[in-house]
Amino acid sequence: MKTDHSIIITTCADKESAKAMARLLVEKRLAACVQMMPIESIYMWRGELCDDSETALLIKSKTALFDEIALAIQEAHAYELPEIIQVPITSGLPEYLKWIDDCVN
Repeated sequence: MKTDHSIIITTCADKESAKAMARLLVEKRLAACVQMMPIESIYMWRGELCDDSETALLIKSKTALFDEIALAIQEAHAYELPEIIQVPITSGLPEYLKWIDDCVN
């Protein structure tokens, strides 16, 4: 199934860095919208169990822009290995999907 739109998920260590990342992606017209929310993450890193507060970003964009978005995130991110996951949007309000198209490159 081909999907033209997707949500890219990443996390940042705090709200300020998340906001800077969101602004960067929207200003570069790689994202139509970035939603941010505080989360708690429990994960393994280098053999240690970690429990951290983070800010999750839901990045609405075109599927075809994933590589550019991933590169922009990697270049601006403070994490050594940032989470960058693409989730396809299989359906949505047509007017909303058109709005995404109108906002991004």
